Amino acid sequence: MSEPRSPSTASRRSIAIVDANNFYVSCERVFDPALEGRPVVVLSNNDGCVIARSQEAKALNVDMAAPWHTIAPIAAMQGVVAVSSNYELYGDMSARSAEILSRYTSSQEVYSIDESFIELTGTLDDTIAQAREIRRMIRKLIGLPVSIGIAPTKTLAKLANRGSKQNPALAGVCHLGSYGPEQQTAILASVDAGEVWGIGRRTAKKLIPLGIHTAADLRDADVARIRKRFGVVQARVVEELRGVDCLPIDQVQPERDQIHHSRSFAVPITTVAELEEVMSVYTQRAAARLRKQGSLTRMMRCFAATSPFAEGSAHTNHVVSAAFPEPTDDATTLYRAAIAALGPQLEPGKRYVRAGVTLMELTPRDEHASLDVFGEAAETPPAYGAVLDRIAGRFGEETLGLGVAGLRHRRGWTMKRDMVSPRATTHWDELAVVKAD
Repeated sequence: MSEPRSPSTASRRSIAIVDANNFYVSCERVFDPALEGRPVVVLSNNDGCVIARSQEAKALNVDMAAPWHTIAPIAAMQGVVAVSSNYELYGDMSARSAEILSRYTSSQEVYSIDESFIELTGTLDDTIAQAREIRRMIRKLIGLPVSIGIAPTKTLAKLANRGSKQNPALAGVCHLGSYGPEQQTAILASVDAGEVWGIGRRTAKKLIPLGIHTAADLRDADVARIRKRFGVVQARVVEELRGVDCLPIDQVQPERDQIHHSRSFAVPITTVAELEEVMSVYTQRAAARLRKQGSLTRMMRCFAATSPFAEGSAHTNHVVSAAFPEPTDDATTLYRAAIAALGPQLEPGKRYVRAGVTLMELTPRDEHASLDVFGEAAETPPAYGAVLDRIAGRFGEETLGLGVAGLRHRRGWTMKRDMVSPRATTHWDELAVVKAD
């Protein structure tokens, strides 16, 4: 983006998107300053492939999703530092960032782990000043660098955010209102239609026969024609590019209609006993998320799968379902159902590399206060879940659990994370140590 023109003094409402730069890598650098300026990559579950890269790693052409075991020797020669994913740290840093943003606005939508939409009000100068202050305070209080794009709509704010990252002269803040109509058209003309939020490459290919190649072409397209051909969602994108706010900030995050927990194993499991360990841990974690949402489940689906790439054996994927007479969030009930349904399916000699549970048909807990008219209801199970949630909230997720999930020894099948950093913001025994000379 070019340099903006002189700001106006008219007061207005704007939407800003606050986006943490290279979020996973930036979280790692907060507690390990030695990583600053070095090429850093974050690896997926089981240290499998690259899921995040610093700018320095991108400059070395380290590809996203590259299998780590294939690029590790070359990466080491280039000085690339690899770290295992630390989702507990990233989630907590995200929550802290969102809390800081809430101090500056009454309207906030947490869009993803590293992005939030907020509403800002004031003149163009005031809004830019607010954005710069937000950027300064997030950097000061939690150490994360962020970029901020500001515009009349979410879609335009996303485009402005591109400019805040691409043009160093903007110092991390780009307000689209700083540019005149001709400049804004030139900016949109420089962006491929497939890069517009809500379009994507697949839809962009279908737009080409209509003569739509850029964001500017899409903005100027016939809305009725787009709606008829592609639907209301894409039609809203056209309106948003014209400055019509069609996607207001959603301050209440929608409840999930499914809760899923699955992982690949560091070492394959082969016995029912090992499956019981896995399901004990997985069902309790899924149940904790269910309780946090304030929901109950009527049905659970479980699976255990072998590797599709294993030589000499056919790929196996056992998928079973279990329904509950009454909606529940009780981890013991979920665990027993999972073992009863999935245990008999395991085949001797098979090496299972992945398993998971999905809780479905979720309903709000408040809608299911039972009324035992005839006194025949089953005994209410102990409220283990609430106790576990309070302990986990204070001392960490793995402090206490039911059965084998309460054992803190490392299980052989547990997800491999050989290069994981400390969970410095959520675990007392992993707090950062500061040394002064």
